[in-house]
Amino acid sequence: MTQDAAHSLTDEALVEAIVKTNNTMLFEVLYDRYSSMVYNMCYGFANGKDEAKDLTQDVFLRVFIKLKTFKGKSKFSTWLYAFTYNHCVNYVTRNTAKKLEKKSVSSENVDIQNIGEDVDSTHEFASMRVEQLQKVMELISPEEKMILLLKYQDNLSIKELSEAFDIGESAVKMRLKRAKEKLILKYTNYTKDGESI
Repeated sequence: MTQDAAHSLTDEALVEAIVKTNNTMLFEVLYDRYSSMVYNMCYGFANGKDEAKDLTQDVFLRVFIKLKTFKGKSKFSTWLYAFTYNHCVNYVTRNTAKKLEKKSVSSENVDIQNIGEDVDSTHEFASMRVEQLQKVMELISPEEKMILLLKYQDNLSIKELSEAFDIGESAVKMRLKRAKEKLILKYTNYTKDGESI
């Protein structure tokens, strides 16, 4: 199969062809489709552009090896989102010292008002500035940060999150609710303590 022909395939058909043939030319087509998405996700966990590039390369190397584990239960893009976030979370967890040194999170695309909805309608969450949100996001666990970013930055639906994490939709809703509550609690405690954020 030529690269031109591969460009017209769906993600799932392309994955099937790559798994059958181990053809790196076909994998390049998949890389072209998703490299910027993966890089943007990695950038949110990295200390800078170079580290984000390294993480992106690492993700794609592992994706190539693990591609046969994609069973088509969800869209390939959903599987790749989850794979990338899990890789980044594991990376951050392994590098706790680096995590503490991190100055920023790619949270500027998070819809702050959506995170605040249905948790506490009286809480003035919308007034929380982006730079404050970035710092408070560092105080919650990588898993909590991951599900919030997937939902509010990358706009995955509850159904897509359920497929990505291989858990029920009610479990997804509960994890989201807990992560949002934790984020608001951390923010409230920070402002009550009068600490600068």
